[in-house]
Amino acid sequence: MDNSKMIVLEGLSKAFGQVQAVDKLSFSVQAGEIFGLLGPNGAGKTTTIRMLGALIGPSAGDAWINGYRVGHQDQDIRRSVGILTEAPGLYDQLSAERNLEFYAQMYAVGDMDTQIERYLKMLGLWERRHEAVGTFSKGMRQKLAIARTLLHEPNVLFLDEPTSGLDPQAARMMRGFIADLKSDGRAIIMCTHNLDEADRLCDRIAVIKGSLLALDTPTALRRKLFGRTVVFHLSESDGRFAEVISRFEFVQSADMVDNKLVVGMDEPEQHNPELIRVLVEAGAEIQFVGELRQRLEDVYLQLVNQEN
Repeated sequence: MDNSKMIVLEGLSKAFGQVQAVDKLSFSVQAGEIFGLLGPNGAGKTTTIRMLGALIGPSAGDAWINGYRVGHQDQDIRRSVGILTEAPGLYDQLSAERNLEFYAQMYAVGDMDTQIERYLKMLGLWERRHEAVGTFSKGMRQKLAIARTLLHEPNVLFLDEPTSGLDPQAARMMRGFIADLKSDGRAIIMCTHNLDEADRLCDRIAVIKGSLLALDTPTALRRKLFGRTVVFHLSESDGRFAEVISRFEFVQSADMVDNKLVVGMDEPEQHNPELIRVLVEAGAEIQFVGELRQRLEDVYLQLVNQEN
């Protein structure tokens, strides 16, 4: 097995009675990669994470985490991963510090006090360390849950809605924090309904709905589903400009929208100079040129709705 692939799934499946929650998932995640697992409620995301974290066993297929086989070396897997669940599962009557001490003891964390101080300070909770967690806001509880997930320095992380409940400033801090974890060489699977967040953070994404619908980088998925669209902003609208460039084989569509010439084509880096030259020769005054970027939400909805 390729040592750089810290998470490997081969036909991983899970059925609950007659309900097939996860059906033959196959993909891998490398060290230093943030991998987004996207899908609607009930798509099997949490079930997949629970299998990979050795919390439940698969019905079929195989998976390896850090070289350990799911269902065969589960204790080793649990020791080497960190799991942030959507519900933090903290002890309300205990202080933030005591919560972390409890989990640090469970994982036999060396230099426990240093680790606790490090993550509480990193996440802005050090001054509140003696306060009962039951008095914390949802965002503060989420930060503490992330600190708990990292105490034993796992190199594989499963993050389920990591910015849930955070205000915009705290969410931005958390995204930067997750990016730093990636730069440490950790493999991260992140489940989120925040598609803009997935677009910014994830190197690759998998869209699932029980089975795998699509897997690629966000940019590649946009291009596969929507192609590429270049917008020529002109000083004035003139329908003949669309006619002039429609004769090129590489132009798939050309439409005037107000004073914008919207052109669908492949490889605009190669073909834009020629189109600009032809448009100028035809009398167009080009103010600037840009590429229309489809939102990841558009990609996601098209993939999911195709299965309905």
